[in-house]
Amino acid sequence: MRAGSSFSTPKNRSLFRPTLFLLLLTLLWAPGCKKKEPAPLTPARIHSITKELADAAASAAPGSVIKTRKTVSDNTDEVVIQYEGGQVVLTRVWRSIASVATRNRLTQDPPIPTPSSNGFLLILRHSRVPTHRIEISETPQPPTGEAKKSAQAQLAIILDDLGSDRAAADAIFALPYPLTISVLPHHEHSVEIAQEAKRRGYQVMLHLPMQSIANETPETRELHPGMPAAELASLVADFLESVPGAVGVNNHQGSQATSDAGLMSELMPVLGERHLFYVDSRTTAATVAYDTAQSFGVPSAFRNVPFLDDLAQVPAVRKQLELALRDAREKGEAIAIGHAHPATLQALREILPQGQARGVRLVFASELVH
Repeated sequence: MRAGSSFSTPKNRSLFRPTLFLLLLTLLWAPGCKKKEPAPLTPARIHSITKELADAAASAAPGSVIKTRKTVSDNTDEVVIQYEGGQVVLTRVWRSIASVATRNRLTQDPPIPTPSSNGFLLILRHSRVPTHRIEISETPQPPTGEAKKSAQAQLAIILDDLGSDRAAADAIFALPYPLTISVLPHHEHSVEIAQEAKRRGYQVMLHLPMQSIANETPETRELHPGMPAAELASLVADFLESVPGAVGVNNHQGSQATSDAGLMSELMPVLGERHLFYVDSRTTAATVAYDTAQSFGVPSAFRNVPFLDDLAQVPAVRKQLELALRDAREKGEAIAIGHAHPATLQALREILPQGQARGVRLVFASELVH
């Protein structure tokens, strides 16, 4: 399923017109939410219910795109449902999911609108523990004419260095666009920011600490040339534990590390085994990270427009965003990287609403990896 979204906000999209509709769907669940919960489910049982949910949705809405993913970090499986047919079909899908959940004594959190897919997110729980994340959205109508031409230009914006400042993360969450956030591991708020971002429908990446040439403000632990393969794999696993829900990786600093072919050749198989994509932040022209990822078959991309906020002032960031939009139109797609500085967030608030009119669609980083 493509999770990209136009720059229009959810309140203007048909799925969200009747707020009462989500309330009605929630009420449909009520009979199944009062049963006593047994002991926690095993991973195998969670996976079995995942298949039931996918089969039930497929039966309720034939022709829908349905994907499942068995997660390993928090034992919460994912189900993605993209349907056609409007609210009548949506109601059938909802009832089918409710039936499976009731049968398996699962409860449901209130549905959460997702800015990324013009849909909403359901969290199912067993004994108060999350077991399933279900993303439901309506299949977008294929664009035609000028709209099709505009839809071809795509821009992904990655906001780096999250983890220490919860207020900065909350400011990002107030932006109703499909932004990708990259979280540094083992900072004070790394876990909660990653979890909240995922819950709200934003994409989460691990901002993987790597050694730089200048060694400016290094993290406590980071990848560096010459480290044993087993130590590298263990360190990546440890970092991922503190950034739950990460689906990809980009380097934090790393001018020394990403230019070392041996280190990158040790890293990419680890990412491949965990089904993570890689975005090369290109902190040095000597980087070999993207080429190495490609050679190992790891879905990958690289920052191909200037950093947004080397100068963290609103006019400067605004200018860089304008360049990113222009480059996206010229290249067809672009990946920009910035940070949660107040100036960056202010410029995003000013410029992003204009994106669609300028022929650029904002997407998650995962949509531009190859």
